[in-house]
Amino acid sequence: MSGNLLEINDLYTSFRIHNEYYAAVDGVSISVKPNEVFAIVGESGCGKSALALSILRLHKGFYTKITGGILYKGDDLLSYTDEELNEVRGKEIGMIFQDPLTALNPLMKIGAQIEETLLFHTGMGAGERADRALELLNSVGIERPNLTYKQYPHELSGGMRQRAMIAIALVCRPSLVIADEPTTALDVTIQAQILDLLRELQKETQSAVILITHDLSVVAEMAHRVAVMYAGQIVETGNVNEIFHNPRHPYTRSLLASNPSFADEAEGGDGFLHVIEGMVPPLDKMPRTGCRFSSRIPWIDAGAHEQEPAYHKIGDDHIVQCTCHEGFIFKEDK
Repeated sequence: MSGNLLEINDLYTSFRIHNEYYAAVDGVSISVKPNEVFAIVGESGCGKSALALSILRLHKGFYTKITGGILYKGDDLLSYTDEELNEVRGKEIGMIFQDPLTALNPLMKIGAQIEETLLFHTGMGAGERADRALELLNSVGIERPNLTYKQYPHELSGGMRQRAMIAIALVCRPSLVIADEPTTALDVTIQAQILDLLRELQKETQSAVILITHDLSVVAEMAHRVAVMYAGQIVETGNVNEIFHNPRHPYTRSLLASNPSFADEAEGGDGFLHVIEGMVPPLDKMPRTGCRFSSRIPWIDAGAHEQEPAYHKIGDDHIVQCTCHEGFIFKEDK
């Protein structure tokens, strides 16, 4: 055993487009330790959610092809049958989806949705399940759990729906929780409350958390380690302090320099706010060679990029893809 709770090795998740498959997750390898908050960051379209859904094989099978290895507690989840995987979903690995309104069943009351997981995975009686559901609703900060227990999703605010979704994810005390953009649809005040709640519950339950987000401020507050994802690939990984204070890949530096909270530090304190040009290429237009971020940093000489980008170890726990990081400066700095 490696000591990791989850190990993803050379994972490819490809989607069918016009009878051809294109990789949304392209050769990803990461590991998550017990009790760790591991963040995956990147802009929309980078493959973060595709990676999250791949772990529990929640993509539609006919349109998706997954290869590689997803080792959870040493067992490869990709070798599991649907029945075996259903024993893991909810019980061992919980999932918090980014839009609870579409993730929750509109025809079921909140209490019944929380109890459904207990009904499938435990031998609890009806009274025990109800008590556990009410206990969770109270734990996630819902002020009137007895009322919420009997309500339908449409009767709740966005923040309350997300709290209910967190209760469902944690009801069986899983070892790993995947939080996919858990605050995206919420206003700033509610975002802060949900993040505080996640932080408290993670410490209380000692669950590992994979936190998927594009918000670097959230990562700085919550995560122990970070993987930066771009165009389906992991371009840089390291502990939070190393990534935020010694970013090496141009994409990581661009993300930090385009965020007002980190621009000063990322660019030497001159207050310059960087704009990332262009957008992530669509799957069927993805470059097959070279650094995939190169088209959005045209001021780096073509010869600085590797044709077959490899991973380079910068420190004990800091890895970066492509040697173009070595002489990188922003166009505006020239």
